[in-house]
Amino acid sequence: MKSKIERKCCNCGELFQPDYRNRKRQLSCPQEACRKAMKAARQRRWLSKPENKNYFRGSEHVERVREWRGQHPGYWKRAIKKPSAPLQDALGSQVVDTRSPLQDALSSQHIVLIGLISQICGTTLQDDIAKAFSNLLRVGRDILSIEEISPDGSKGNITTRADTPRPQTV
Repeated sequence: MKSKIERKCCNCGELFQPDYRNRKRQLSCPQEACRKAMKAARQRRWLSKPENKNYFRGSEHVERVREWRGQHPGYWKRAIKKPSAPLQDALGSQVVDTRSPLQDALSSQHIVLIGLISQICGTTLQDDIAKAFSNLLRVGRDILSIEEISPDGSKGNITTRADTPRPQTV
């Protein structure tokens, strides 16, 4: 188990725990005022050395900076933020429909039926359409349950649509 190291801030004098990655060199606490004071002290220390006194002045330094800028064109310009790529691509706007026109017609039959009933009733109220639908359903069941009449005129069995044999699909 690691022991917690505490250090006294050289600016405000408060105890703080230095960052574990920089614990040997961190001298100030993470407060903004202390960090700014440490940066100013480092700058003063750097400028107090004779070799750094005129580091950014003089013709040789101007030429050094020009060379560096020539090697790094556009470094000081702000980068234009590109919109970040989405985590997932958007679905294509074109939908491939593999259904046949017959399947389209069959899937929209209930919509057509509701529209037809509303036209017959002369209303778009759902309650009126539901009543008309119930009446039409009852009449349809009655029609499918009537006796079959054979071509010779004799009455046959009572059959419903459910009783009629269906062709097998292949």
